Amino acid sequence: MNSGSGVFGQAVKIAGVIVALTLSTSAVRAQAGPFTGFDGSWSGSGTVSLSDGSTERIRCKADYKVNGNGLGLKQSLHCASDSYKFDLSSEVTSNGDRISGNWSERSRNIFGNLQGTAGGGQIDVFVEASGFAATLTLRTSGNRQTVQISSKGEIRGVTITMTKG
Repeated sequence: MNSGSGVFGQAVKIAGVIVALTLSTSAVRAQAGPFTGFDGSWSGSGTVSLSDGSTERIRCKADYKVNGNGLGLKQSLHCASDSYKFDLSSEVTSNGDRISGNWSERSRNIFGNLQGTAGGGQIDVFVEASGFAATLTLRTSGNRQTVQISSKGEIRGVTITMTKG
């Protein structure tokens, strides 16, 4: 019996190693998707250019959640200046380097679709809603991220630099 429990104990250890390897392989595969490097909390500052020609300093916080298979991303970006704020959320999925999804801006009750590309630490999308369109570029390198938004609406341009953590 003693040798039987030893064999059983070895089998349990081997099964544990197989499970650990499977989980770590899944984690590596998830990190190899087009949203690699985005997952986590970010904060920083930048500038917002408004349609009246004024420019203001802006403070921002972002949170990115990459799903388990690495092919989906949920993003929230909250920014405020002394007189202006926006609260942008999006949920996107990828098919190769092409991405598509939905976005919303809560404080103005605007929502719509987005489409673009993602990969190599960069996301480029075109967002649109009824009467509104903008381009959004996110570039991530290590713990540094830049966000650029351009539109013809109330917000003409936003440039933000954030760090992770």
